[in-house]
Amino acid sequence: MRYPGPGRHRQVEDFRAELRSIDPAMDCDLELEGADGPLGRPIELGGRTLTNRFCAHPMEGWDGTEDGLPTEHTLRRWRNFGRSGAQLIWGGEAFAVQRDGRANPNQLYLEPAADSAGGLAALREEVFAGHREAGGDPERLYLGLQLTHSGRWARPDARGPAPRVASHHPVLDGRFAPQHGLRELTDSELEGIGESYVRAAKLARECGFDFVDLKSCHGYLVHELLGARFREGPYGGSFENRTRFLRRLIEEVRAACPGLEIGVRISAGDLFPFSVHPDTGVGEPLGCEDHLPYLHGFGVDPDDPSRIDLTEPLMLLRLLRDLDIRLVNVSLGSPYYTPHLLRPAAYPPSDGYEPPENPLVGVARHVETVRRCKRAFPDLILVGSGYTYLQEWVPHVAQRELRQGNVDFVGLGRMMLTYPELCRHALEGRPLDRRRICRTFSDCTTAPRNGLISGCYPLDPHYGELPEAERVRELRKKRR
Repeated sequence: MRYPGPGRHRQVEDFRAELRSIDPAMDCDLELEGADGPLGRPIELGGRTLTNRFCAHPMEGWDGTEDGLPTEHTLRRWRNFGRSGAQLIWGGEAFAVQRDGRANPNQLYLEPAADSAGGLAALREEVFAGHREAGGDPERLYLGLQLTHSGRWARPDARGPAPRVASHHPVLDGRFAPQHGLRELTDSELEGIGESYVRAAKLARECGFDFVDLKSCHGYLVHELLGARFREGPYGGSFENRTRFLRRLIEEVRAACPGLEIGVRISAGDLFPFSVHPDTGVGEPLGCEDHLPYLHGFGVDPDDPSRIDLTEPLMLLRLLRDLDIRLVNVSLGSPYYTPHLLRPAAYPPSDGYEPPENPLVGVARHVETVRRCKRAFPDLILVGSGYTYLQEWVPHVAQRELRQGNVDFVGLGRMMLTYPELCRHALEGRPLDRRRICRTFSDCTTAPRNGLISGCYPLDPHYGELPEAERVRELRKKRR
C-alpha cells in the first residue's frame, strides 16, 4: 500500500490533524518562532555554547577512494553539512576503524599506508568553509567523527560480503550470507578491533575533531554485541558481558585521547528481522513465531518481537551516564533487516519492501522512544532521529518537541543530501523551498545497494547529472 506523504498538505492545520489521527500523543506547533524560539535555544556542549538545536546526522556516501580517502563527492557533502547551519555535526560520516570493517568498498577508513590524517583534515575544513559561506562562525561548531566496524555487514571490497560476526543469529546467518562459513570473532580479534578504535580516535583528535561517536547501532559490530546473549566468554551472555566491549572502548579512548569527548549512537529498539511478503511485497516479520521467545536482539520484546522493549536500552543509558557520557544519539533498528523502523519512508529501496505501516507511525515511534529516554535521564543530551519523513513540517514538530523538553537536538540525515539549508531557513524564518525537500524516494539507498555512489538523484542536480543517474532511474522503474 502506498501512503500519501505529508507534503500533500498545504496548511499546517491539515497536517496536524493527520498527525494526531495517527497518534494522539503527537502534535506540532502551528506558528514557527525561528531562532527566537526553541530551535534557537542555546545549549552548552563540550565547553562551548551552541545557538541552535539542529544536528547533521552521519551520511555515508559510498564515494571514497579504494584506500579510504575522501573524493570530491565526499568533500561536497561535508561542505553542505557546514552550509546547513546545524552546529552539531554528528560524526559526518561512518569512518571504519580498519579495512575489514568497511560496509562497502568505498567507505572511508583508517588506512596506515594512506594519508588518512590529510583526508580527515580536509573534511573538517570543508565543514568550516561551508559554515563560513552561510554566514556562520565555525567556532560555534561541535564536530564529531563516527567510528565504526561493520561486523556482520562488512563488505570491504568488490568480491562481496565478508562478514565478521560477533554473535550467531538464527535468521540473519542464513538470510544474508549463506555462502560463507560464518564464524564468530574470537575474543582476541575483538580486542584487536578495539585497538583500531583507539588509533582512529587518536587520529580524529590530532585532526581537530571535538568528539568521536563509538557507533553502537544499526546492526553493526557493537550493536550486535549488545544482543549477544548466546556468545560464550567475557563478551556475551549477561548484560555486564554484552556491554564489556563498549565499556572498554570508552575507557581506552578516554585514556589515550585526553580532551576528546565521546558520544554514542544507539539503536534503542529493534524488531524481529522483516522480509518481503511474496504476494504483497509488504514487509513482515515472517517466521517470527518459530523463534519465540526471541532472545537475539537488543531492545526487543522476547515474547512479542514485533514490539520494542526499552528495558535494556534504558539500562545502557544509565551505564553510559555513569561512565560520564553525556551525548547520546537515539536511533532504531537496522537498514538491513528493519529499514522501515530506522528510516520511515514512502518508497522502498530496490532491495527493500513496501512499508508495513503509515511512515508517520514510524516517526511517532522515534519521537516517543526519545521522550521515554529523556524522561528517564533528563541530564543526558539526546539527539532524536526519524524526522526527515515529516518533510516541510519538520520545523513544526521539532519546535514542539524541543519546547516540551522531549529532546535536546533534532537530527536530520537524508534531508541533508538534498536540502541542507532547511535548518538555516527555519532558523531565519524563511519559507522552505518545497522543490528541494526530501520525499523519501530512497534512491540514496538504492544506488549503493547496487554499487553506485549515494546521493539524491531525483532532486540534487549534482547527482542527477552523473552517469550513474540513468542506472538509478532504471532500478527505480524496476522496483515499481
